[in-house]
Amino acid sequence: MNKAAQRHIHLYTEASPNPDSIKIVLNTIFCPEGIDFNFTRSHEVPESPLVEALFTRFDWIAQVFLMNNFVTLTRQGDRDWYELLAEVRPFIQQWFEEGHPVFSDTAGIRLAADTERSLSETEKQIVDVLEEYVRPAVESDGGAIAFHSFEDGLVKVELRGSCSGCPSSALTLKQGIENLLTRMVPGVREVVAVNR
Repeated sequence: MNKAAQRHIHLYTEASPNPDSIKIVLNTIFCPEGIDFNFTRSHEVPESPLVEALFTRFDWIAQVFLMNNFVTLTRQGDRDWYELLAEVRPFIQQWFEEGHPVFSDTAGIRLAADTERSLSETEKQIVDVLEEYVRPAVESDGGAIAFHSFEDGLVKVELRGSCSGCPSSALTLKQGIENLLTRMVPGVREVVAVNR
C-alpha cells in the first residue's frame, strides 16, 4: 500500500471487569453508532475480514466484539495479557493504518434484518431504559447488552463482549439491571441473560 495513503492510528487498552477480556480503543469510528458485532471462534465470520484474520492468526482469541471505536478481545487459556497484547496490538494497528476492511458487504444485510422487528409499548420502554441507563456503563467496560424478548414479566437480554462470561455479570444483571427495570417499567418482574 502507498505510504502516503496510510493514516496513523492511535490505540490504547482498558481493563474490563472480566479478567479474560480486554478493550482496545482506537482513534477512529468503524461501527455504526449503537450497533455491535459479536463473534465467537465457533461461528463463521464472513461479515468481518478483520475478525477472520484475528481468529486465524491468534489461536488464543475466543471472542471478538466490535462496537463504535473499540474491539474487545476475550482470551482462552491463561496466558498473561501483557504478552498477548504485545502480539495483537501491532496487528490491529497495522490493519487499520493500511485501510483493510473491517466488514464485508454482508454486514449491511445483517443490520437491515436487525432493525426490522417491531416492538410493543412495554418493549420500547425496556429498550429505552437499557439504552439510557445501562448501555453507557456496559460499553465503558467493553461490552454490550441487547434486548432479546419480553413475555409474562420476564425480560431476556443478551450480554456481549466482555460482559459475556464475566464473573460479575450475574450480580450486575440481578442487582443492577433487574432492579432498574422493575422500578421503571410496569409489568417487569425478572431479567435473565440468554446466549445466541
